[in-house]
Amino acid sequence: MIHSTKGIVLRTVKYGDTSMIVTIYTELFGIQSYMVNGVRASTKKGPGKANLFQPAAILDLVVYHNELKNLQRIKEFKWGYIYQHLFFNVVKNSVALFMVELLQKTLKQPEPNTDLFHFIEDAFIHLDEADEQVTANFSLFFALHLTSFYGFRFSDEYSEEHAFLDLQEGEFVREHPIHPYFLQGQYSFITSQLLKVMQPYELKEVRLNQETRRILLQAYQTFYALHVPDFGAMKTLPVLQEVLG
Repeated sequence: MIHSTKGIVLRTVKYGDTSMIVTIYTELFGIQSYMVNGVRASTKKGPGKANLFQPAAILDLVVYHNELKNLQRIKEFKWGYIYQHLFFNVVKNSVALFMVELLQKTLKQPEPNTDLFHFIEDAFIHLDEADEQVTANFSLFFALHLTSFYGFRFSDEYSEEHAFLDLQEGEFVREHPIHPYFLQGQYSFITSQLLKVMQPYELKEVRLNQETRRILLQAYQTFYALHVPDFGAMKTLPVLQEVLG
């Protein structure tokens, strides 16, 4: 069957001399792998179109879909949204690659989730349009709010009496946890503030320094690792921290 769907590129692997295997999170089918033939070949009409399959690219697709196959095919593809800054701005691109890796590690099943797709699509578009302050905090915002689609979001019940953020339980608690996976003090308070941010432009109001972002990003990575099997460590995190510094 042939279907039209939007998709967000997560990973590309070269195949042969001119082709690619591309992992795309689609609006209709969830995460899927596609064989794209000849996309790296230059012709008399110009260079190949492999640049459309950069990680984080938003595409309009016409695809062949067969539930019995693990590798699908793309009939037609074009930009679904043309970024003005994300591919060219070093900081924004580093944030985007962090987001892409987080999606790679958490999107396991090929089940569609329209709300999740729209959240991810909107996030990349907002990042492209964001100013410097919003961009600096965007990875924190995305990592926190993505969890709500997976069912293990932090419950935002921070108070002076519940000031420890238990990363294992995903909630603010009254007493010091007996395990080492928790935040306290300003770090649990800031996480509570970030959980209240509903629109990216509100990140302007959250003033953070390099060290605070570093500690929070490490903690959120730990949170994911505690709740997502085989999550491991993120390769993009050290790069992101260096760039944000």
